[in-house]
Amino acid sequence: MFGDLVYLDNAAATRLDERVLEAMTPYFFDIYAVATSQFGYSLGIDARDALDGARARIAERMGAGPDELVFTSGSTESSNLALKGVAMALGPAAKKPKGNHIITTKIEDFAVLNSARALEKQGFAVTYLEVAPDGRLDLDRLREAIRPDTILVSVQAANQEIGTLQDVPAIGVICRERGVLFHTDATHAFPRVPLLGGVNAANVDLMTVAARTIHGPRGIGGLYVRKGTPLGKWMDGGFQEFNLRPGVENIPGAVGFARAVELVTPEETARLQTMRDRVIARLLTIPHSRLNGHPTLRLPQNANVSFRFVEGESILLHLDMRGFAVSTGSACFSRSLEASHVIMGIGGDHEQAHGSVRLTFGRFNTETDVDAVADALAEVIAQLRAISPLGKE
Repeated sequence: MFGDLVYLDNAAATRLDERVLEAMTPYFFDIYAVATSQFGYSLGIDARDALDGARARIAERMGAGPDELVFTSGSTESSNLALKGVAMALGPAAKKPKGNHIITTKIEDFAVLNSARALEKQGFAVTYLEVAPDGRLDLDRLREAIRPDTILVSVQAANQEIGTLQDVPAIGVICRERGVLFHTDATHAFPRVPLLGGVNAANVDLMTVAARTIHGPRGIGGLYVRKGTPLGKWMDGGFQEFNLRPGVENIPGAVGFARAVELVTPEETARLQTMRDRVIARLLTIPHSRLNGHPTLRLPQNANVSFRFVEGESILLHLDMRGFAVSTGSACFSRSLEASHVIMGIGGDHEQAHGSVRLTFGRFNTETDVDAVADALAEVIAQLRAISPLGKE
């Protein structure tokens, strides 16, 4: 709770942790030079050491090597680099082309979906797999979709809206057996939902991560690239980040990202899960409510519930007036009336999509916030249904 506001939209962005800011501050005011090689001047060498140290600490948490993590501006750029980089390296225009087929799901984040659509315009074939009503991918359906010309499978580790977790290791095994690269978007999972044995044991070739979801700075993310993975350079420029991501490195951001990763603990994650379970139990006592996503295989910080006979936007506005910040399942942020592609992708209808509310918890939320928002939601929905002709049903 921050002043009079209870912020419950931590999947969109999180409040920066003061300890992260403290770690970043010297690299704004003292060690502000561009990172240079060991033959540069001392201030640049110090900057390079900070960058390398941050890279090593984040990579270690992944179970990766430092030279397998490319810093980017965030998850959108990372996923673009993954899909388009593989397309450049293995597609028809490559020196040694392998194919032009990519597989993903219908409920991915827009960075993956729109990258895939952009590649379709360039002649690539994309299969968008359906998922079960709980958001999980049918692995047999994935096996059937892989073709001799398939070059990449991109399936998220956890869904950004409904929180459903995918079986990343099992998907990795399938891709490895079929000789297909595997990318997973772990923006909302890393490092709260660790991969057993790390990225190597899970057979992940490329993984998107970001700092903004774990109380780190915005404008910094990363792409894990397994050593030896063919990846084209998507942007033109200099030779930074292993000649994969040109541009002057964001050293304060990298340092902040590393500190944010270090501050995520199993104890904190367990506390978030307790709040998640409590709010779900409270909200499901409201008549005509339903949980979206898998009941147990979901992000520890995510609760997404649909309420019949009301609009999510109306709920959001009424909660905002009461001092609560949540998000809705319809794409009002895009200035359109389109229903959530995720809710529609799990077999929901427009009513379910437009009546859904997502609450995502973070480090600075408390048990008091859980009960307060549950009480407020119950009151708001009762009021909205009372004035809705549909609510009389």
